[in-house]
Amino acid sequence: MAPQATLQAIRDHVVAIKGPLTTPVGKGVRSINVSLRQRLDLYACVRPIRYIEGIPSPMRHPERVKMVVFRENTEDVYAGIEWEAQTREAQAVIAFLKDRMGVDVAKDSAIGIKPMSRRASRRLVARAIQYALDHDFPSVTLVHKGNIMKYTEGAFMKWGYEAAHEMFGDHVVVESDIEFQPDGKVPPGKVVIKDRIADMMFQQVLLRPEAYHVIATPNLNGDYLSDALAAQVGGLGMAPGANFGDRYAVFEATHGTAPKYAGEDRANPVSLILSGVMMLEYMGWAEAASAIGQAIRKSISDGLVTHDLARQIPGSRELKCSEFAGAVIERLN
Repeated sequence: MAPQATLQAIRDHVVAIKGPLTTPVGKGVRSINVSLRQRLDLYACVRPIRYIEGIPSPMRHPERVKMVVFRENTEDVYAGIEWEAQTREAQAVIAFLKDRMGVDVAKDSAIGIKPMSRRASRRLVARAIQYALDHDFPSVTLVHKGNIMKYTEGAFMKWGYEAAHEMFGDHVVVESDIEFQPDGKVPPGKVVIKDRIADMMFQQVLLRPEAYHVIATPNLNGDYLSDALAAQVGGLGMAPGANFGDRYAVFEATHGTAPKYAGEDRANPVSLILSGVMMLEYMGWAEAASAIGQAIRKSISDGLVTHDLARQIPGSRELKCSEFAGAVIERLN
């Protein structure tokens, strides 16, 4: 399902863009998307969340959502280390936990392992902080569930602060330190490092989105949170994505597949086109990237949209997928 020739092509060419790939639920092959990230060590899943004027949104002020999610891409429960209930492997782990660790687990349990390493956590947070510095974002927020999973998610938070101090000491300030300053203001040129519990963060991005800018998070939290943020600006069809390692980069739409629309020339291509914009930016082709982004915004402001948006925007004109691409091309400067 993931041919060696495909992996080698990505290694040879360094940069790639791909469409969504279906992952069976509860059975069948494991995620090819996850396999690509692990085998190419694409450790940072980066998902910018921005509102495009004219897109229907459930939010009163979707324009306040301007965040970039950095999701660790290789560890956590997404590592795929799990065994089906009542298999020999699951029973062996359950027996080990009871006999060697003194932990009782129901014998009919499925078992999964949640590895989170210092190395992977630090490099993800470091990449997020560097991005904030390079793009003049005022804060990086570490999102975790460290109050419950103290030695995995709690360690992610600890290692994140550790990386911030050791690697960016002259350029960052911790949120708690600002509170004790007389004026409570952030020193000029400094990026604020803060952390939030994952479930509380879902409330925060709804009520105070303007307070958050770059988010660094473990794998599963990042998947949930980036999808929820995409909904705030109009849905996954508007959200691009990229997977970065130190050697390779693979760009892809944030959304999954929609088999019922296959061959109908009906789906919304914006997420994938914007992923292409991210790819051009990564390659240093900033002028081309900017032109395509502007052309997408102009097409939408002109009321030229695909089926999913046309049914929500009064007075708009519904276009086929290919026709929308044509509208974008016509508006390229």
